Amino acid sequence: QVQLVESGGGLVQAGGSLRLSCAASGSLFSINAMGWYRQAPGKQRELVATITSGGNTNYADSVKGRFTISRDNAKNTVYLQMNSLKPEDTAVYYCNAELDPGLLRYMYYWGKGTLVTVSS
Repeated sequence: QVQLVESGGGLVQAGGSLRLSCAASGSLFSINAMGWYRQAPGKQRELVATITSGGNTNYADSVKGRFTISRDNAKNTVYLQMNSLKPEDTAVYYCNAELDPGLLRYMYYWGKGTLVTVSS
């Protein structure tokens, strides 16, 4: 079975920084894109940032210049460095990965989420 486990969430003051990590484990054949999404209370889940296996990145406009996504392919891990955090960044952050669990086709997997709370 494949698991995505996030870590690094917590409470931080506005202007502060946090670094999220997400490690994929289990029956992995290959991983294509990985990314971070977030869901604030009462709102739909939205894309934060994605990164391909080759390192190409994409960011939501709301986080450009403040957040940086990266990955370590050897560790099957994706990171999200969040700087200059704002109260509106408060949300549950979910890791997502497009991977082949050994079935010769790619599937999407989600982590259980980690809560980020930014106080004003």
